[in-house]
Amino acid sequence: MRALRYQAGTLSGNPLAMTAGIETLKRLKSDPNNYKELERKSKKLVDGIVAAGKANGHAITGGQAGGMFGWFFVDGPVLSFSDAEKSDGAKFGRWHKAMLERGVYLAPSRFEAGFMSLAHTDEDIDNTIAIANEVMKML
Repeated sequence: MRALRYQAGTLSGNPLAMTAGIETLKRLKSDPNNYKELERKSKKLVDGIVAAGKANGHAITGGQAGGMFGWFFVDGPVLSFSDAEKSDGAKFGRWHKAMLERGVYLAPSRFEAGFMSLAHTDEDIDNTIAIANEVMKML
């Protein structure tokens, strides 16, 4: 007898989500430079927001791997969960709320990753960094 395995997640098994995932994988496979482009864009976003935070006197570090990214309000680096727990969660919450109020939708927890898209332009990234700089000034 085979054991049943439970799998859950936002839109898991949803036909539209599955189709979008398959088409994304096809696009990524069609051009190996797509992965480099996702990494470049993620690095630009992370580095820009870290620079904005530091320019405004905040202890902040960020990281990215490929198209995944995130930030912590702490002097870095953050290399483990215990390092991440030492970051300022209350400040992250205030930052996230202020970014959201300005139309920037980021992962809502310091423990979650954001994801870059090939659809994001350098102009989108520059605008996001400019908004982050504005928010960092008022934190």
